[in-house]
Amino acid sequence: MEITGGTIPSAKKVVLYGPEGIGKSTFASEFPNPVFIDTEGSTKELNVMRLPAPKVWEDILEEAKYIADHPESCYTLVIDTADWAENMCIEKLNAEHKTTNILTMDYGKGSLFVVAEFKKLINYLDKIIENGINVVITAHAAMRKQEQPDEMGAYDRWELKLQSKQVKSMIKEWADMVLFANYKTYVIEDDKTKSKKAQGGKRVMYTTHHPCWDAKNRYGLDDCVDFNYDEIAPIVAVFKNPAAKIKNIKVEVEDEEPKKAITSKPQRKNELSKEHKELKELMMRDGISKERLEYAVATKRIGSDDFVSFSFEDYEPEFIQKSLIDKWAGFCKYAKKFTKEEIEKGFVPFN
Repeated sequence: MEITGGTIPSAKKVVLYGPEGIGKSTFASEFPNPVFIDTEGSTKELNVMRLPAPKVWEDILEEAKYIADHPESCYTLVIDTADWAENMCIEKLNAEHKTTNILTMDYGKGSLFVVAEFKKLINYLDKIIENGINVVITAHAAMRKQEQPDEMGAYDRWELKLQSKQVKSMIKEWADMVLFANYKTYVIEDDKTKSKKAQGGKRVMYTTHHPCWDAKNRYGLDDCVDFNYDEIAPIVAVFKNPAAKIKNIKVEVEDEEPKKAITSKPQRKNELSKEHKELKELMMRDGISKERLEYAVATKRIGSDDFVSFSFEDYEPEFIQKSLIDKWAGFCKYAKKFTKEEIEKGFVPFN
C-alpha cells in the first residue's frame, strides 16, 4: 500500500445560491466552457451551450449521465437550479406513490424516498467530477426564521430554497464551496434628524458560515468578496487531458427540438498570419514564452464562445489582434504573474 502526500488538484463542486435576479446564471456562465441543464429557462438571454430543457426528473438524470459518459463535451456542467430540479424529483415520487406531497408521509418515509432519488443525480455528478469536469449547482435563496432554544429570541436566516432538509444537507456536504450571493445595503444616519435610510445595494458574495446564512469554502477566501467570478477563478481547475478537449460531439438526448452540436474548429494548417508574427515579436521583446502565453490566455478564458484553444497556432488572427495585440500592455503584465511551476502543472486555473 502506497502512502502519498501533498494536495490533489481536482475539478470543483460549487453551490451558488441567492435571491432571484441577482445574476446566478450569469455568474455560472463565466466558468470554463459551461454546458447548462436549464430547469427553469433562466439562460434564454445568455449566449451559452445548453442541453435540451428537461421536462421531468428523468430528463435531468439522462442529461447528467450523458455528460458523465461524454466528458469531452464541456469543462463545466451547470445545473440551474437545484430547487426546480428537486421539484421535478418530488413530482415524480408523488406520482409513483399516489400522493400530493410525499414529504408529508408518516414517520419521515417520504423524505427518505426523496433523498434516495436525488442521490442518483449526485452519483452522476461525482462521476463527472472524477472525469475532470467542474460542477456548478445554482439555487434560489429563502429566508427562514431561526429559533435557538438556548438563546433569547429568534433571527432571520438565508438558506437554500429546497423543500427537503435532507437534500439540502446532502448538497451542502457534497460541495467544495457553498457561496451565498446577496445585495449589501448600507444604512446611513442623517446627522441632523438622526433618521436612517438604506443606500447602496452592492452585489457581494459570502463564502464562510454565518448565523444568518449558509456558506463555506476550503480555499481561504475572504468572508465577503465582490460577486465576481474573478474572486474564485484561481481556484477553478481545468485539466489538460484528452477527455477535456472539445471535439466534434453532438448531444444525443431525445427531444422534439433539433440538437445543437458542440464543435471544435479545425487546426490551422497554413503558415502563421501577420498577426501571429506580430504577436511573436511582442513576446520576444517582453520575454513571454509560448507556454506562458497559452497558459495566460487559458486562465483568462478569452476566445470564441464555442472553442477554447490551448494552442498558439490555433488562435484566430482577429482574436490575436483584438484580445492580445491591442491590449498587450495589460495582458503582458497579467501573463508575467504566473510562476514557472504553475505553468508546468497539469491543470489550468481559469480566471
